[in-house]
Amino acid sequence: MAALHMAGLTARWLPLFEARAVEWTPPDPDTVDALLMTSAQGVRLAGPGLDRLRHKPVVAVGPATAAAAREAGLSVVLTGTRDAAAVVAEARAAGLTRLLHLAGRDRVETGAMVRTVYAADPCAIAPATIATLAGEIVLLHSARAAQRLAALLDEAGLGRSTVTLVAISAKVAQAAGVGWAGVVVADGPRDDAVVAAARALTRTAATGISSA
Repeated sequence: MAALHMAGLTARWLPLFEARAVEWTPPDPDTVDALLMTSAQGVRLAGPGLDRLRHKPVVAVGPATAAAAREAGLSVVLTGTRDAAAVVAEARAAGLTRLLHLAGRDRVETGAMVRTVYAADPCAIAPATIATLAGEIVLLHSARAAQRLAALLDEAGLGRSTVTLVAISAKVAQAAGVGWAGVVVADGPRDDAVVAAARALTRTAATGISSA
């Protein structure tokens, strides 16, 4: 939101999901080479279970996740520039083969050892709120958010053709389906690229939609 405002865009926040921590048991630290973080929520909601693994290096899927890990006092050794599969491949090429993915309940499978540390449950959203998206630009940061937005618009009887999307990746754009007024994919899976894409569409208004 701050980045959108700094870019001169008027933005509003409409959360689609509410994240909450879940109980989990960390594995033996000796079985882990590095922690795989694919979401800042995985860092923020890992809770006390993270303490046994805090000395392990972190492989982050992107800059936002890496920043959250550093803020939590973790050491980031690799930051991806594409997607989870790509950063996992980079980590393994660097010798970090035993990755522990601290993940959400709904996630992309990476082939790493997994511990579910949080869940993101859908928020209740009134059809009248969804109707206010007509004519807006919506920023999407996950495939799950794209699918839910499409479903909410369909349920509210608001045509997708009234909404323009800015997606953080081609996979997110694909998950949204067809029928939109327009779909723009950011140059890279980064918040700054999403903001730049929104700014290119308009300098007067943008609507932020949170991801899972």
